[in-house]
Amino acid sequence: MKRPLKTIILFVSILILLLFILFVINQTAQVLQLADRVSPSFGHFVFWALLICYALLLSIPIFLFLRLPKSLTPPKNEEDPKFDVYLSSLRKRLDSNPHLTGLPLSSRQQIEEALALLSKKSNEIIEQMASTVFISTAISQSGRLDAFLVLSAQSRMVWRIARLYYQRPTLRDLIHLYANIAGTAFLASELDDIDISEQVEPVLSSALGALAVSIPGIQIAASMITSSVITGAANAFLTLRVGMITRQYCGSLILAEKKTLRRAASAEAAKLLGSIVKKGTARVSKALWKTSKGKVSGVFSDLKESVKETGSSLLTKVGLQKNKEPPGEET
Repeated sequence: MKRPLKTIILFVSILILLLFILFVINQTAQVLQLADRVSPSFGHFVFWALLICYALLLSIPIFLFLRLPKSLTPPKNEEDPKFDVYLSSLRKRLDSNPHLTGLPLSSRQQIEEALALLSKKSNEIIEQMASTVFISTAISQSGRLDAFLVLSAQSRMVWRIARLYYQRPTLRDLIHLYANIAGTAFLASELDDIDISEQVEPVLSSALGALAVSIPGIQIAASMITSSVITGAANAFLTLRVGMITRQYCGSLILAEKKTLRRAASAEAAKLLGSIVKKGTARVSKALWKTSKGKVSGVFSDLKESVKETGSSLLTKVGLQKNKEPPGEET
């Protein structure tokens, strides 16, 4: 499944590139035709000027990218000859990290303790972004908007975690990181069978079960909250999963297999999902109750005023109440 997917993406990319090249050629030909109408010599000048411009625009980004320092990639195992070199480079990077100021980094154990501290800080970022995704997507209930919100939040989360570990990540670091995360989290050949309902169901039962039974008519509100919570929980789970994968890529001494990373990230995300859903459900329920309470009180207030006016009019007509005329001079 994974190899056919990569093949499909490769051929689609080639197709898009060819279409873009044809588009550029077509537009260039039109510009040259206009230049030839002015003068044949001017047409030759425009032709070579455009070729030089295209060459510079294509070569400069490639040249700048190739000059970037290589990203710090961990070896596959500790027996790799490059492991000691990687450990030394990692020590230098961590030594300049302001979050680790004053911590000794002379031994491997101290490096692991420093990475554990950064891992704790990254967990705070991950949980914060997952909570934000839960609330925003649970409230919006819009598929297209939800996709934009989730993608934006996850991209920002990856950037914040990269800055936490790398401080000043280079373009190559970010490209390498985003590419690995995309390949692990989104282009995976298989998703781990983590049943999100197992994490959400106890929270929904405790938050809505007694309420839905005790108050008549609350079943509709409970159904709305349930739908919102399921949507928010799914998006929060994906955000947690991406965050855990990002943390593993940034803070590991060895590079684990993608399948192992996916399973570990899914298991850890599932553990954190319950608390995020519980807190988020309480906030969504309070917001929904406050909104519905305000509308219901408004309806009762309008109904009360209407009944009062109708009663006064009826009493006036039968002569049991004098008609209230606005004060004025008698003629």
